[in-house]
Amino acid sequence: MASLALDSYDVRILDALQKDASLTNVDLAEIVHLSASQCSRRRAALEASGVIEAYHAKLNAEILGLKLRAIVRLNMKNHDQVDDVALSKWLTTQPEIQTAFSVSGDADYILTVRVDDLDTFSGFIHDKLLRQPQIAQVRSEFVLKTLKDTSTISIEATSQVNVG
Repeated sequence: MASLALDSYDVRILDALQKDASLTNVDLAEIVHLSASQCSRRRAALEASGVIEAYHAKLNAEILGLKLRAIVRLNMKNHDQVDDVALSKWLTTQPEIQTAFSVSGDADYILTVRVDDLDTFSGFIHDKLLRQPQIAQVRSEFVLKTLKDTSTISIEATSQVNVG
């Protein structure tokens, strides 16, 4: 993948939008010291290039009743492509799963699961997850305290961006 050259205005626009995706181009203009039309053009270019993938609101899971968060590690019975594709597809359809990663190491997949309570989690594990024929082993850890939970990216820290 080719490196993307962003200037300091692009970086400030991205930083501002990560903090508040509802900012208008007028709001951005005040923050980055450009005109609203320049902000609009730059935002459109960042969207078209795929740097900005989407805009969304961050919801409070606990207020919505999803008080239990677990990290679930899965191991597959075998590693053929058909099973891997089938399981990957199934994982993406489950509303309890917030994130799903295929990983290296002692697990094949790591999931983040959000549910109401322990009974709901038990039902998810026993009635859904363990019924998948590709799965050999499931290990779970419950999140006791969240120390950091962000989806923001430190733009200056990435080697894919040339900030000029």
